[in-house]
Amino acid sequence: MRRLLPRTLRGQLVLVILATFIVVQGVSLWLFVDERQLAVRAALGLEVAGRAANVVRLLEATPPELHRDILEAANSPLVRFSQGPAPAIDHVEHDGEGNVARRIHALLADTEPREVRVELHRIDQPSDLDDYYPNKGRMQDMHRRMMGANLGSTEMRLAIAMRDGTWLNVSTRFHRPPIQWPWFSALSYALTTLLILAIVWVALSRLTGPLRRLADAAERFGRGEEVAPLPKRGPEELHRLTGAFNEMQARISRSIAERTRLLAALGHDLRSPLTAMRVRAEMVDDEETRERLTAIIAEMQEMVESTLSFARGMVTAEETQSVDMGAWLGELVSDARTMGGEVSLDAPEGLMARIKPVAMRRALRNVIENALRYGGRAEVTLRARGDSLRISVRDHGPGIPEADLERVFDPFVRLETSRSKETGGTGLGLSIARTIIHAHGGEITLTNRPEGGLEVVVSLPRTKGSHE
Repeated sequence: MRRLLPRTLRGQLVLVILATFIVVQGVSLWLFVDERQLAVRAALGLEVAGRAANVVRLLEATPPELHRDILEAANSPLVRFSQGPAPAIDHVEHDGEGNVARRIHALLADTEPREVRVELHRIDQPSDLDDYYPNKGRMQDMHRRMMGANLGSTEMRLAIAMRDGTWLNVSTRFHRPPIQWPWFSALSYALTTLLILAIVWVALSRLTGPLRRLADAAERFGRGEEVAPLPKRGPEELHRLTGAFNEMQARISRSIAERTRLLAALGHDLRSPLTAMRVRAEMVDDEETRERLTAIIAEMQEMVESTLSFARGMVTAEETQSVDMGAWLGELVSDARTMGGEVSLDAPEGLMARIKPVAMRRALRNVIENALRYGGRAEVTLRARGDSLRISVRDHGPGIPEADLERVFDPFVRLETSRSKETGGTGLGLSIARTIIHAHGGEITLTNRPEGGLEVVVSLPRTKGSHE
């Protein structure tokens, strides 16, 4: 059911308004039909009352031998008249709020009041016509055809006292009036609905348009792209939300730039004292001490150079591009093979992602080089998983202790207990890789494989529209 509902705010609001409009129109139609039925029944009841009053006048003004012919002539498929010594209604209360009785009294204009009895009740079965017309014949057939097979009706019975002591009994049935829905009304209803939807759609576009632009800008900013300040449009709340986003983006960018510049300046300033220390170390007479100091200073120099390289990479304003990750990984793996590494690749083409190619190459190159250095060979795969791309790098080395899987991302951390002591490096490779991947809005995780070796999984946001 949720798949059928619109996913956008504008679509859901339009659906709510449309559903509300349909419910309101349905209730209005139901009330209109109910009022129409009551009005039609009231009009029919008063019309029968008028006919009954006219028949009473005619009977009281003619000789008794003509009464039978008058009653036969007055009968119709929906109204039946009969004259007898007793009323067909055995109670004196008036149904229908007394409107029919008052109508008969007004039409007869009697100087002395006469008794009029009225009874109303529903009949839902057309088979009840057998009781209405005990003698089957043309009148019963006409009534049955007029009522229809599926229409119920209301029966009204009258008993009017006549001057000669007899009673005029009247029995009639009112059809339940069918709903009439003219084509013009249906067309007007449809046009009104479309007009309201169009107005609502345009009005909501003014509200949801800035929200969509804000969501797109937040997504680009989360991937490390440079985003220009958004224009403030829409209602006051959206003005404030857009302004808050622009300020947040400026503060984060300024903070990152300041910290990166501070890191670069610190690394640059450390070069001078390290150079002085190297000169001083060369002047030490003890050869063993001199070599030890020189090695320590060289390691510190390498750490400083790595830090400077990392800082330069962070401040570099590289443009984000939409890249076919399959072809891009093919070039990266080809470079690794050229350097003598044994690397396999399983990466379909057509899977797109927005990345900074140089920075991402540096991050994945560090991961692949670690796999080659500690595992001998690397297996690289690329797969699409929903809205993300999953790049997996597997090796066949000793793996990493479970307690250290997260710690290896810290700067300058080297796990010599699990990795070969013959290998170099400053411990910044995975830290740099995670920083770059996080700047792209992605994630990097390490997992020890059950069959042995380490698996590094890099997840990146997938560009919409790329095929699997």
